[in-house]
Amino acid sequence: MNARRQFVLGSAGLVAISALPRAFAQPSGTLKVPLVDSLSVRVLVDSSYDTPRAPSSPTVTVRRSAIFQPPNFRKVLHNEWGLALALESRLANETRNMMLDFGYTPETLMGNMEVIGVDPAKTQALIVSHGHFDHFGGLIDFLKANRSRLPRELTLYVGGEDNFCNRKTGSGPGHLTDWGVLDRREVEALNVKIVKCDEPTVLLGHAFTTGRIARQSFERVLPSTMVSYHPDANGVGCNMPAEDAKANGQFVQDQHWNEHATCYNVKGRGLVVISSCGHAGIVNTVRQAMAVSGEKDVHAVMGGFHLFPAADDYVRQVVSELKKFQPDAIIPLHCSGPNMAEALRAMMPDQYLPSTTGTEFTFAA
Repeated sequence: MNARRQFVLGSAGLVAISALPRAFAQPSGTLKVPLVDSLSVRVLVDSSYDTPRAPSSPTVTVRRSAIFQPPNFRKVLHNEWGLALALESRLANETRNMMLDFGYTPETLMGNMEVIGVDPAKTQALIVSHGHFDHFGGLIDFLKANRSRLPRELTLYVGGEDNFCNRKTGSGPGHLTDWGVLDRREVEALNVKIVKCDEPTVLLGHAFTTGRIARQSFERVLPSTMVSYHPDANGVGCNMPAEDAKANGQFVQDQHWNEHATCYNVKGRGLVVISSCGHAGIVNTVRQAMAVSGEKDVHAVMGGFHLFPAADDYVRQVVSELKKFQPDAIIPLHCSGPNMAEALRAMMPDQYLPSTTGTEFTFAA
């Protein structure tokens, strides 16, 4: 691997990590993570489609889907707030296909899959990054439409218990409105096994998740949803007594304790870290992936970085820290924000790869 990308945590950083509460602590030891030959990430749902012309990179192959499906121009890509990704990895003769997040609406998700040419029947596992509706909104109807075509034994990997919490979002000054909840009973009724990835977990022998992300940098959770840590009157919601006691049984600011990132270690390249929203901080997320895997080379960082609410100086600080990892590619999606794109163009122009709905990124040596 490229020696220029060696990243060593200083002793002060290690002391800081050891002092963190359990919910924030780095896992002890490292996970034996798989090494894949290649990874293809197709963006099924994102906020925009602006041009079929893909950006170029010396280390990442980038392609874009046409905006409509010939010969029927009425079948067109739709864009919406949210994110859904199709992940295909290869290791020798093995291929693994997983879906990471499911966008806001099932109509957009499944319509875009048809236009892009992603066959739902190839899906072997499902991943939800965190409990926001714009990341799991299409899941249940996707399963209802395709369950008979999917593996008999199908697993949904979630970050942890708080992925099932009830959440509210602002609907105006001083007002909150319900914002949906991932009901585990609906998932289980469709014969899907749920696995919580509070700790780092290998997925299908090809990928791994970070588990809980240690909060060890300057980053903070930027304005987000309100969350309740106990079930509602109908038994829907998460059950987190310790957090609920701290919240006095009320809705409080969401800290996304169990949001996790999905990662791959690509042979000859290094880590591809996929953060669907990155509420815990994208710098924290990358550090977590490195600590979990023991891998010091970061090939690409992609996903939602939740920087659209951030001030410009905060965004520039994030980019400065990302630059220290010396990645080959930075690919902001979804909630990263236009100020992030501007900062990357100015500070990391050779690494910045803009994306839209229908973009495919292939990582391989």
